Amino acid sequence: MTDPTYDYPGDELSLFAKAINWKSYLRKRMTPFMDGDILEVGAGIGETTKCLYDSKVTSWTWLEPDKTMFKTLLKKKVDFSHPIHNCINGTINDIKNHSFDTILYIDVLEHIKDDSLELDRARRLLRPNGKIVVLSPAHNFLYSDFDCNIGHFRRYNLKSLKALENSSMEISHCEYLDSIGLCLNLANRILLRQTLPSLGQIRFWDGIIVPLSKILDPILGRKLGKSILAVYETV
Repeated sequence: MTDPTYDYPGDELSLFAKAINWKSYLRKRMTPFMDGDILEVGAGIGETTKCLYDSKVTSWTWLEPDKTMFKTLLKKKVDFSHPIHNCINGTINDIKNHSFDTILYIDVLEHIKDDSLELDRARRLLRPNGKIVVLSPAHNFLYSDFDCNIGHFRRYNLKSLKALENSSMEISHCEYLDSIGLCLNLANRILLRQTLPSLGQIRFWDGIIVPLSKILDPILGRKLGKSILAVYETV
């Protein structure tokens, strides 16, 4: 059931909404694994949806547990550039009598304490040949005051994401993104210890670091980065 007391602890969503290059990079890397009826878990303020919505989408459903952000989504839904099929204030437990082709967790799974149970419940909402696409911050050694401040329980690597597989769902694709950004995260972890990046830092990262990472990531075989992208498929 929906937790009526849930309040998202972070203040970073409006800052990262300005990360145009990053969102463009995500679109290139994520949309090949997305089609049909989409459920976006933890839709936030709806900014990521803009860059991921394409011609392969049949319908898009927003799911957001935070009541304030849900109200923001309702306002955006009216004038959104693409049709939003449904907007639900709640968690995966509140989805009844619906099924999906793709379920997205974009910087969301790390906020959920029991991630294994969460993915199992999501898997039950998938149609045959359905996919769960997860984007999360990578590597627990990078866990910082920023992660704690915005409610992260953990960061992931391939091993920890594979541990969430079960007999009916396994990883079909996994890669790391933003190899140079990993160095910035490490510097913040060791030196700066900031709980929230500044707008100037976001602009520097998005304007300089992300374009460089887009060049370096394939050279490194996408095996190094501050974020990890994994696709689970039903078996």
